[in-house]
Amino acid sequence: MLPISCRGRSRHALTCIIFRRHMKTLPDLEAWAIFAKVAETGSFARTAAELSLSQATVSKAITRLEARMKTMLFHRTSRRMSLTESGYAALERASRILEDGEAVEAEIAEQSSSLRGLVRLAAPMSFGITRLAPMLPGFMEAHPEVALDVQFDDKMVDLVGDRYDLALRISNLVDSSLLARRLCTVRLLLVGAPGYFERHGRPQHPRDLVNHRILQYIYTRGGTSWRFRHKRHGEFSQAVPARLFVNNAEALEPALRAGLGLALQPEFLAWQDLQSGVLETAMDDWQVEPISLHIVTPPGRRRPARVQALIDYLAERLASEPWTYDTRMP
Repeated sequence: MLPISCRGRSRHALTCIIFRRHMKTLPDLEAWAIFAKVAETGSFARTAAELSLSQATVSKAITRLEARMKTMLFHRTSRRMSLTESGYAALERASRILEDGEAVEAEIAEQSSSLRGLVRLAAPMSFGITRLAPMLPGFMEAHPEVALDVQFDDKMVDLVGDRYDLALRISNLVDSSLLARRLCTVRLLLVGAPGYFERHGRPQHPRDLVNHRILQYIYTRGGTSWRFRHKRHGEFSQAVPARLFVNNAEALEPALRAGLGLALQPEFLAWQDLQSGVLETAMDDWQVEPISLHIVTPPGRRRPARVQALIDYLAERLASEPWTYDTRMP
């Protein structure tokens, strides 16, 4: 009888049958490991006890191998059991399968419970360079056997497909299979240099922005249409005429400091310049909906200890940042 995939395709039937006949099945690695343990202990019962299996499972594994190999691996009598010539020939490699399997499990278990190994982390470019990077030396000094592979990119990476352990994301996350831990709120502030406001005035309402020089981060939510909210007047959206577009918000800082325009900047980028007076905020009574900083991880609750240690470290450090803001908009 033809395989299902070959039915109704008589022209290719012969090729399909030949292909199926030459397909190799996977070795029965579990049975070979059990065989090696039986040879070591000399008893199905002792093997079953050491491997936490039933005696029937051990017996079936050996029977399965002998049927597959078409030869006996053990001489069995009511009083003793010994290897056949074929059994002796297979023993060394079967023992290696058992030893390698035990070694792999021990190594992975040890890495999962100890602070050693590689952690792959993704973060937005500006936040990663200005805020995350200065935190990493402290973690590296505390955990010298943990290696970090950090990728900075404003585009969202595929955590599962690209094999990242975690990522920092500054956004209002959509529903997904990823696990997210919210750390804090990030305000978006309309900022400019004092010199700019002296020359061009200070906007009082979102509609005033059409008469100002705008510096635009291209990944700003809404693009060139900025949405504001006022306690009394509600929401107002305004299309803004940008004169500089960048794909990294940090790149706007030189133009802002030079008084060449206004920009919506995340508070973590503008914080120091606001404290020193290099930049000032405008339209403080009109707020842009804030975004949140999250740590996201792939699906699954079990994480290696090294990954959980980095998550806890970053959460603690970020919670104490001076620009963190954790109240809701009115």
